[in-house]
Amino acid sequence: MSLYDEPELEQASLEWLEELNYEIQYGPELSPEGDYPEREDYSQVILEERLREALTRINPHLPQEGIEEAVRKIAFPQSPNLLINNQAFHQMLTEGIDVPVRQEDGSIKTEKAWPIDFHRPENNDWLALNQFTVVENGVEKRPDVVVFINGLPLVVIELKSASDERVNITHAYDQIQTYKRTIPSLFTYNAFIVISDGLNARVGSLTADEDRFMMWRTIEGEKLASETMPQLEVLLKGMLEKERLLDIIRHFILFQTDGEQIYKILAAYHQFHATNKAVERTLEATAEEGDRKIGVIWHTQGSGKSLSMVFYSGKLVQQLDNPTIVVV
Repeated sequence: MSLYDEPELEQASLEWLEELNYEIQYGPELSPEGDYPEREDYSQVILEERLREALTRINPHLPQEGIEEAVRKIAFPQSPNLLINNQAFHQMLTEGIDVPVRQEDGSIKTEKAWPIDFHRPENNDWLALNQFTVVENGVEKRPDVVVFINGLPLVVIELKSASDERVNITHAYDQIQTYKRTIPSLFTYNAFIVISDGLNARVGSLTADEDRFMMWRTIEGEKLASETMPQLEVLLKGMLEKERLLDIIRHFILFQTDGEQIYKILAAYHQFHATNKAVERTLEATAEEGDRKIGVIWHTQGSGKSLSMVFYSGKLVQQLDNPTIVVV
């Protein structure tokens, strides 16, 4: 991996995503001047027809005007603040979008439009594009790889050459900060960001400082990946496998505020897998034939135990019927 230059690393990333059954396309072909245009202009970061088709497929209970209202709410953020828009969009993903629907008697009823089918991964549209050009306020930028679900750009991957001693993973992080300043509309829809220099690979949230970008050390969660396996391959296969990615988006991202700043929190790999194992054991223990013994999670200092318990409680509330959770 240390000999890969940036185009080779980009190609390897696309091949790993293809192994996860993503559709792979070359960004310029879907551009306004491409052979198969899916955008009207370069300022458009949503692939709107894919979004519209997915909303129609996932929400068969909604009439076309309800679908169009959902598209409108997604495509036109309400705030000039990127983080507020990102938080509002995340809420749309996880809680659905309220749209008014006219009833037969002329009354208006509010219905939910769901942009993603969290229960059936294959009912969604999965796409990875390289060299996706975005122009905003006269500035043109071209992130290396963008991952779309239902036409929504949820993951941005920025790569630097391992064969160039003058650049490293910090340069990839710095490039992301430039993108956030110059093409912020792309990040309105961002779930998380991946950076790599070919040797190292890290993942972080929209608000994460560089030291908060983390390794993802396992694919399936049963054991740590071999050190001979490229870190970027482990991260992509560990996080972007379809069911895991939907689980991360729905259950393992949260927002905190200190009254002044908003912080977006993304679970680390050990929090993700520990929470899911704890939830699985809880469901077994509380089943009709269960032994009522859930077990214990041992935390090391600084591992983020409070957040792990927040993720655990949040997922448990969705999967059990009104559970009582005692915090001591």
